[in-house]
Amino acid sequence: MTDQDISYEAARGELAAVVEKLEAGGTTLEESLALWERGEELAAICQRWLDGARARLDAARRERAAEPG
Repeated sequence: MTDQDISYEAARGELAAVVEKLEAGGTTLEESLALWERGEELAAICQRWLDGARARLDAARRERAAEPG
């Protein structure tokens, strides 16, 4: 599965795991940087999913408001 195919739930779950690892400490600087970078990628994926969901809701509301009666 590529980052393009990852679901919101999977991205959010992996992001939570990354945050846990960073908060726990005990990693090298290099490992911490790699985790941080992955976390940034996952946060962006989650944001794209949320932005898409908001756009779909807005479109559905506009469509509903435009219906006669």
